[in-house]
Amino acid sequence: MTLDLTTELATARVLAVIRGTDTAGAIAAGTALLAEGIRVVEVALTTPGALQAIEAIRSTAPADALVGAGTVLTVADVADVAAAGAQFVVTPAVVESIPEAVRRGLPLAAGAFTPTEAYTAVRMGASAVKLFPASVGGPAYLKGLRDPFPDIPFVAVGGVGLAELPGYLDAGAIAVGVGGPLVGDAASGGDLDALRSRARAYLAAVTRRTTS
Repeated sequence: MTLDLTTELATARVLAVIRGTDTAGAIAAGTALLAEGIRVVEVALTTPGALQAIEAIRSTAPADALVGAGTVLTVADVADVAAAGAQFVVTPAVVESIPEAVRRGLPLAAGAFTPTEAYTAVRMGASAVKLFPASVGGPAYLKGLRDPFPDIPFVAVGGVGLAELPGYLDAGAIAVGVGGPLVGDAASGGDLDALRSRARAYLAAVTRRTTS
C-alpha cells in the first residue's frame, strides 16, 4: 500500500529534522524522539553517516512511525536513501530528486518558498510542500500562499520554535518541521534528556492545538 505522506504529516503535526555532526548521535537522537512519541523523523543527508543512521533508526522504530531522508538533492541521493530504507524524502528546493522519487514511488515533501516554486513542486508530483525557510515570511506569508493555493499541503520548516508553532498551524500548515529548536545538540552527541523534554513539550503544544 502506498504511503499517504500528507495524511501522516497532518496526523503527526510535527516532523523532527535530525541534522548533526555525529552518526551515533543522530541515531540516538532519532531513537529518543520516537520513544517520546514523535512519529515522523527525517535524517538530513548532510549528517555524517546519514544512510547508516536512517537504517538504524528504522530498524527499531515503532510500527506507526516514519523515518525519512532530508536534503535529498540528486537522482543518486534518491537511490541511496531508498536502499537505506527511507520511507519518504524531503528536499530543500525544487531539484532533480523530485521526479526520481516520484518514479520510485517514494512520497516526498519538496522545498519551496515562492508561489511559482510551490506550484511547480506539486505539478512535479510532491505530496506536500515544505515552506522553507518559513521564518523569513512567518505565518502571515504562509497564509498569503494558501489563499491562491488552498489545496496545497504546506509544512512550515525553518525557525519554528514552540512559540511560533501555533501561528503556523493556525495559518493552515498541516505540520511543522523542526530541527534545532527541537533536536538541539543531541544529533551531535549532546544532551538526550533535554531532547526528550523538548519532544514532550512539542507534543503537548500540538495536542493543545488539536483539542482547543
